[in-house]
Amino acid sequence: MADDARGAASVGVTTVAPASTALVTGATRGIGRAVALGLARAGLDVALLARDAGRLDDVADEVRGLGRTALVLPADVTDAHAVADAVRRAEAPVATGGLGGVDLLVNNAGRIDAEVPLWEADPDEWWAVVETNVRGPFLLSRAVVPRMLARGGGRVVELASGASTHEISASTAYNVSKTALLRLGAGLHQAGHARGLRVFEVAPGTVATDMTASMPMHAGRADWTPVEATVDMVTAIARGELDACSGWYLRVTHDTPDSLRALAAEASAPAARRLRAQPAGPGDPLGPDLVGR
Repeated sequence: MADDARGAASVGVTTVAPASTALVTGATRGIGRAVALGLARAGLDVALLARDAGRLDDVADEVRGLGRTALVLPADVTDAHAVADAVRRAEAPVATGGLGGVDLLVNNAGRIDAEVPLWEADPDEWWAVVETNVRGPFLLSRAVVPRMLARGGGRVVELASGASTHEISASTAYNVSKTALLRLGAGLHQAGHARGLRVFEVAPGTVATDMTASMPMHAGRADWTPVEATVDMVTAIARGELDACSGWYLRVTHDTPDSLRALAAEASAPAARRLRAQPAGPGDPLGPDLVGR
């Protein structure tokens, strides 16, 4: 999107233009790399953020090979100063080497803790996982979203998980952090939707990555979720095809862009696809409060 097209009024926006630029975190491998390349194939220029500058250069070369602009942003997503500097570089005018703005933020960077119950967890590892998976998206969104709103809107995708929706007995930092993302995304949606912000919690299923390969629970697994399903979902979001699902939890093992459009057209729940505590039963006095907002 040209710089002069980014100044739409920021109040009362109901339609948001398709994205032409994106910032993807954790972009050097696995899902992040696949999403970055998929967005480039779809015609977007991409800012690539991760800690490993050498790997970032490799992915940037692939993006440029697809005919799109790639901006390399070495940074740790938990470092507030590094994140702010990276976003400033991405938002810089095209003439000075930036993208001119970020239309789509993909918060993909993440990590997992050991598969042990809470009382056996290492405290430092536990907190480091929460910092990466929650502080990282918080810092990126805090830096990117105000600029989106000033231009009339934009989109945020958070890489959620099946673990976002239910309790698990091990890897509790991962469980807690991915659950927190659903709250983070729904709150962003509620605060920014009227001004053109669209937010999506996308669970990619179980994709064959370096992270999942290191997890004992997936040893010997053969039924992996194709990473292309996540790429297709994020690409549809970038194009604005799923804006009616803003604020929702999406899972690519069950959802497709087509099925979600149909579901959104008939959705009637007051908190569709959002995290809610459930009543204990039909006589629970908290029932209306729990399910009605």
